[in-house]
Amino acid sequence: MKAGFPVGAAAFMLFSSAPTTLLSKMNEKELWSALSGKLKAIVDDNSYSIWIAPIKPVELTREKLILSVDNEFAQTWLQENYLPLMSQVLAAAFPNEKRGIVLQVTPSAENPLPPPEPPKPVVRQASPDKKAKSRCIGTLNENFTFDEFVVGPSNSWAHAAALAVAKKPGTAYNPLFIYGDTGIGKTHLMQAVGNRILERPGTTVAYISTETLLNEYVNAVQNNAALDFRNKYRGVDALLIDDIQFMGSGSKAGLQEEFFNTFNVLYTARKQIIITSDRPASEISGLEQRLVSRFNAGMATQIECPNFETRLAILRYKQSSVEKPLSEEIQTFIAENVKSNVRTLEGAMNRAMALRDFNPDEPLTIEKLRYILRDLLEKEKEGDLTLDEIQKIVSEFFNIKRTDLLSTDRMRSVAIPRQIAMYLSRRLTHASLLDIGSAFEKTHGTVVHACKQIQGSLSVDSDLRANVRSIVKKLGQDPDALEI
Repeated sequence: MKAGFPVGAAAFMLFSSAPTTLLSKMNEKELWSALSGKLKAIVDDNSYSIWIAPIKPVELTREKLILSVDNEFAQTWLQENYLPLMSQVLAAAFPNEKRGIVLQVTPSAENPLPPPEPPKPVVRQASPDKKAKSRCIGTLNENFTFDEFVVGPSNSWAHAAALAVAKKPGTAYNPLFIYGDTGIGKTHLMQAVGNRILERPGTTVAYISTETLLNEYVNAVQNNAALDFRNKYRGVDALLIDDIQFMGSGSKAGLQEEFFNTFNVLYTARKQIIITSDRPASEISGLEQRLVSRFNAGMATQIECPNFETRLAILRYKQSSVEKPLSEEIQTFIAENVKSNVRTLEGAMNRAMALRDFNPDEPLTIEKLRYILRDLLEKEKEGDLTLDEIQKIVSEFFNIKRTDLLSTDRMRSVAIPRQIAMYLSRRLTHASLLDIGSAFEKTHGTVVHACKQIQGSLSVDSDLRANVRSIVKKLGQDPDALEI
């Protein structure tokens, strides 16, 4: 019998052997012992051990039974999924009394979170035999390590969060949600954590893309292998999910339900969950709100497009390991002109090295490099909208002065265009939140608020959506590609 279904008759039968007068004389511990015993006969063993067994009785009055859990997540989950069942069983025990159940949060001092095993040098340089004791479901790139990740202003916070997770998986920042544009290091950072966790003997790490997860889920449903699918990912020490934004598009309600339950099992067991996305969880269209709240319950951190200094540092690091590095002039040219993402930056670097190696007798010049990179440079130029252009088009569309966007005027006729301009600056450029705030003479927090307001209203305000789509088209972009 599943929790959440009507069980009034079954609950009454389970308690019918105990006289009401006897039950009314119980204290909170005795009553909870009896109540939890009846719940154990109703719910499955795994659910009971995860959710019911950790509950502690606090107080019993004529009006209510007060129970305690260790954290707000457990409180919310129990209230949403098990409180109706618990109340029905209790009502069957006290048919003549109106006694409710109250769940409160009391962090446990007696049972604190277990400290992670401290990293030891012998583990970090593990022998093949010890390494074999760890297991990876999926494939991690062995080159995606913290040592190979170049840290700069655009990714320093995400790097620090990932490093903390690697040191204390399951206890520091769980889940860790990393978001940002394509090709700027999200997967590298996530897999760096996975590789570090695998250095601990006996651990299991699962890495999978959302697309692959969907395919596995569909096959499991078609082949009546749902249990195998669940067991595959619910027994790991760390679950790494790439490109979670694809879970929100299309009809994926079944997968979202399955992932929600898997998430809860791992979270309750204090296993680490790391997720990457190209946008914040709240901006993923079609993603259930309960998943959004779970993703935001831990640490959500953004990786932004690297600035010039970081791009140059990445090139210098990559070139430090080659026999014949590119000249400083060539590296600087690439860093100045390839701005969109790290993947494209490395592609430009590899082209430059190939051009030089194919013509060893001729020096590699800026003119030759500019020609060989002409397609990349043209794409960079095409996609490089400026904040000034966005402000200009938005102000013209709403027939207001551009200076109004920079003002403190809170009239709706100005505030909405300002928020739209900030939102589009965020979606259509590589500018950081600080850069956008500076361009609008506003704070970082104001930009964040504006983006959330517009994103949240697009699905419910048809006029707003039509206006934003029109502006996007005027800016030479495809609103459908941006899912607007």
